[in-house]
Amino acid sequence: MNSESMRSYRLEPGRGLDGLTLQRRTVLSPERGQVLVRIHANALGYRDLLVLANNYPLPIAPGVVPGCEGVGEVVAVGADVTRFAIGDRVAATVFPRWVDGPFRLDAAAQLGTMVDGVLTEYAVLDEQGLVRIPDYLSYQEAAALPLAAVTAWHALTAGAPLRPGQTVLTLGSGAVSLFTVQLAVAAGARVIATTSSEAKAERLRKLGVDEVVDYRRTPDWYTVVREATGGAGADRVIDSAGPLWKSIRAAALGAEIAVIGYWLSGDAGAEPIDPELLFNTGAVLRPIATGSRAHFEALTQVLTYHRLSPVIDRVFTFAQVPDALNYIAAGGGFGKVIISHD
Repeated sequence: MNSESMRSYRLEPGRGLDGLTLQRRTVLSPERGQVLVRIHANALGYRDLLVLANNYPLPIAPGVVPGCEGVGEVVAVGADVTRFAIGDRVAATVFPRWVDGPFRLDAAAQLGTMVDGVLTEYAVLDEQGLVRIPDYLSYQEAAALPLAAVTAWHALTAGAPLRPGQTVLTLGSGAVSLFTVQLAVAAGARVIATTSSEAKAERLRKLGVDEVVDYRRTPDWYTVVREATGGAGADRVIDSAGPLWKSIRAAALGAEIAVIGYWLSGDAGAEPIDPELLFNTGAVLRPIATGSRAHFEALTQVLTYHRLSPVIDRVFTFAQVPDALNYIAAGGGFGKVIISHD
């Protein structure tokens, strides 16, 4: 394959969209334990804007290929590859070295930040950092899974098992929250969601949300959560928007609170956490960093069983990546933004 060329985005961190360029590069051949994937679709989100701005918790390598969400077809395999064959439909894991178990620093190399990502037409990837995508999903649909869906699954399955009839609270209507809604509803949970408009509230109800709270009209939305649960509070809180102290006030005794993307919300740390409040709630706080390959593989089984389809907002072409990022920056979307190569 090394005689062929491809288009590949490159990033100079800290310059925003001015640091994003589309270049032509040689397609590399996979080495031992690697596969060459022709990328068919990517997904983008607010995380990508933070990477462009160099305002992200992980270091950004100059000249890195951005993008951590990509799916495609295996078109070549290196020596000793056993997990995949040519023609397999695969997704890259966001942390390619995190196979299973708890997150460790030696698995912190993330696609599109510390190592080359998948905003490219062809990517050479380690076979250990790939999973098969469900047959019933298109490439565009499957591209929505690696970051938001895996994060939602990890958040719902960390700690005590989620039981039917329990109450799940999710904040906002971002991609993680939408996947949380779909997975929690499939598990038989009662779901409460916060959002910012009646239009989004109606779409959340169509996904199966039982109670929607407009956090702009009701800043103290945790009081509504407690009222809706007879004073008990939510058994599971998926906090991807903050502020955390409000999530704690909405939580039931002994609840599980998954803390996601704390840096995304400007008011996430606006008020210190009262130790007495946390102690009296007895809640367990769990920081969630996407998930492992094992999380992703378990997720695909659940999605396949329930035939769940991701919520897609808009689809852009590969050449329109800057337009897609500008669209995300403008806000107001509902669902994942997809980049199609086909």
